[in-house]
Amino acid sequence: MLHSVELKDYMLTNPVKVKADTDLFDAIESILEYKISGMCVVDEENHLVGMLSEMDCLNAILSAMYNEETSVGPVSQFMTTDLFSVSPHADIVDVAQEMLKRGYRRCPVVQDGKLVGQVTCRQLLRAVEEFSTS
Repeated sequence: MLHSVELKDYMLTNPVKVKADTDLFDAIESILEYKISGMCVVDEENHLVGMLSEMDCLNAILSAMYNEETSVGPVSQFMTTDLFSVSPHADIVDVAQEMLKRGYRRCPVVQDGKLVGQVTCRQLLRAVEEFSTS
């Protein structure tokens, strides 16, 4: 059985993140370097302000190419701001169900308004594996 149902025991505590004013191509470099499908966007005080996915990046690049633009702009122009975030004390099963319902691959973990972690499908699968081997 799971040793805990709290998300804090399974979340990434140091997720890759980016500032909203970062050039999109710099954010893409981080996505490629860390082999991730997206990242949290934070302000100077580490407050969550958005999420940036590979699909957001691809959409921005293709749009710029179509419009024959030479640059794309900052992350803030392309990030998702309709956010779903959870507490580190949230029930991991509830979070997994909500992620499935929404079709999300990742979910930011926020405490006192600040980003403290992230949970992805991979962490959820690890929790399930732990459950099945216990």
